[in-house]
Amino acid sequence: MLEEEERDNAPYDGPVDLPDDYEPEEEHDEAVGPSLADDVIALLEDGKTYAEAEMAYQKSRAGFAANRIKGAIAFGLGAFGVLHLALIAMTVGLVIALAPIVGPWIATAIVTIALVAIGILFLSLLKARIDEVRDAFSEDNHE
Repeated sequence: MLEEEERDNAPYDGPVDLPDDYEPEEEHDEAVGPSLADDVIALLEDGKTYAEAEMAYQKSRAGFAANRIKGAIAFGLGAFGVLHLALIAMTVGLVIALAPIVGPWIATAIVTIALVAIGILFLSLLKARIDEVRDAFSEDNHE
């Protein structure tokens, strides 16, 4: 019994990374481990497995992102709609608030002219931004 324990506790000098089903060839007593061809085949199989796992991961990640983007677009459109309605309510409120002071027609004209002026301001800012982009991509940059 004592001899069995000593044998079980003896240090193991062989390779520890061999597959469980590996049996060395009996023809070559010199061969200690798998051949180079076996290692290359195992490496290619591992690479293929890794590539398949990475592809599946990226597909699931893209699906998740697409799903979240759809929700973000829906919430963005909802916010835009509500803000648009709020601006309409503000415009109507301004006309109603100015009507007792200057009359309904003049109040409508004041609010309309103010909105057109703000629209023209935004259009001029838009044109400036578009011109900057156009200048950045023009072939003859004048510095």
